[in-house]
Order: sequence, then structure tokens, then C-alpha cells
Amino acid sequence: MDSLLPGIALLALAVATVASTTDRRSRTLERRLARLERKLDLLLAQAGVEEPEDARMAEIDELLARGKKIQAIKVHREVTGSGLAEAKEAVERRMR
Repeated sequence: MDSLLPGIALLALAVATVASTTDRRSRTLERRLARLERKLDLLLAQAGVEEPEDARMAEIDELLARGKKIQAIKVHREVTGSGLAEAKEAVERRMR
């Protein structure tokens, strides 16, 4: 059993290193994507072009009109790929 401990420790260290590297890459890609989205928004605004709204946004409005906020959040997440908190905020903004 004592001969297995160094191998297990080495394996745990390797897994932690890979996870850390993957997380760092993911954050870098997220920051790059956010910068690109801001630039695209600026270009569209400068050109006077509005982004077309997805047809399923009307479904979200319909769900909200029927008082089905949670289902509206679920649909928003499907349509946009956003996280739970972001979808909740967006749906609440549509309610106003």
C-alpha cells in the first residue's frame, strides 16, 4: 500500500495541473469573446444596424404574460446559451 501512495499523489498533482490549465484557457477565451462582442456591438451601433431578435423571444414574452417566469428563464437559456443568473436578469428586464 505504501508503494501506491507516491503514484496516487503524482496522479492527483497531474489532474490538478490539467484542471488549472484548462480553467486558465477558458477564462482567457471568455475575455476574448467578451471583447469581440463589445467591438461588434460598437460596429453595429455605428452602422445603425440593430440585431434581429430571435423569434423565440416572443415565446418568452408570452410565458411572462401568463406568469410563467421560470419557464421563460428556461427558454431564454435555450435561446441564448446564457447562465441562470444572466437569463434571470434578462427575463426580469423584459418584464418591465
